[in-house]
Amino acid sequence: MRREAPSNPVVLMLSLAALACWLWLPLGSIAPNRIVPGTAYSLPEALGWPLTVASCLPLLGLAVVAWRPGRLAYYAALALTLLLLMALPLWLALMAQRHLDPELPQARLGIGAAGWLALFWLSLLLVELRTRLALAGWQLGLWLLPVLGAWWLTAPWLESLALWQEFRGRGEAFVEALVQHLLLVGGAVGTSLLLGAAIALAMRQNPRVERLGFALLNFLQTIPSLALFGLLLAPLAWLSARVEWLAALGVSGIGWAPAFLALLGYSLLPMVRNTFVALSEVDPGVLEAARGMGMSRGQVFRQVRLPLALPVVLEGVRITSVQAIGLTAVAALIGAGGLGTFIFQGLGQAAMDLVLLGALPILAMALAVDALLGALSRRLDHRNGQTTGASP
Repeated sequence: MRREAPSNPVVLMLSLAALACWLWLPLGSIAPNRIVPGTAYSLPEALGWPLTVASCLPLLGLAVVAWRPGRLAYYAALALTLLLLMALPLWLALMAQRHLDPELPQARLGIGAAGWLALFWLSLLLVELRTRLALAGWQLGLWLLPVLGAWWLTAPWLESLALWQEFRGRGEAFVEALVQHLLLVGGAVGTSLLLGAAIALAMRQNPRVERLGFALLNFLQTIPSLALFGLLLAPLAWLSARVEWLAALGVSGIGWAPAFLALLGYSLLPMVRNTFVALSEVDPGVLEAARGMGMSRGQVFRQVRLPLALPVVLEGVRITSVQAIGLTAVAALIGAGGLGTFIFQGLGQAAMDLVLLGALPILAMALAVDALLGALSRRLDHRNGQTTGASP
């Protein structure tokens, strides 16, 4: 007789993957200073076998839950996952307490592959359990992220953590880079939303504009970002040398201007495409009913077509925002600032913790924007479905 497959292979595979990474990869590394490479420690070397076994028990419990799924079992799995996330900084703190030399004030603790991959697999487990329990993502994040963030930031490990030491030495520069990053992303996405809406409306009025517009935007997407920065350098430098008010605004061949124009160019295609499709595919029956009620053309657009198209337009904003958050990191190469500055400085100095200081906030921003705008789009789509379903 063949053995039946597990009832939830996703939870099983994720928990076993986390367990394998936790046991076989280094938990962290200890370095005497910023320059000297650190010494990696596996979990048994860092904590000893008794604590190693204790740290693996919740992961084994998750694997057991996968064989007997049910609502109570999924809540138990959620509790185990949260326990593992809260225990992660404690294991690193114990490792620092055991292996850091107190006579070396510059000694630092680096998070190893086991720590990062455990965080990754546990995050995927949270997504799976949220889906199984039908929990709203924003509700889960609303109370989960602040609690975990406060716990990690007050855990007894930050003083020795290499990433925290990099942040503490560059606090003002980090805040300035974060503001520059957000301004570039916000300016590019906001401008592309307005310009994309105008282009989409023009395309709906003229098929020739539609063909030409999509051809140009598709071609623009094929140009690599660094090549586009290079193409913008000479014309912007020429303009700033001949137009005084542009030079007064800080427009030049390098800096924020080419970064903003490149981000705007890359943002236009998803924004225009989603807006065009959203406005074009509204149910004709709903529009006809609105006209039959005596609405003018402008009223039909503002009160019927635009609200029904808004969820798809928001999907375009979501795609554009996530894309712009990542591309803005590359703009640091042309002096535009932003968090990419830390990434390229860290690569030049072979300091991976400095790279993480720039990369992790970018990742967090992209995930947060994707989750929030995705949830808002689904909510509007659900509300529009209820509204049209209730209409005569």
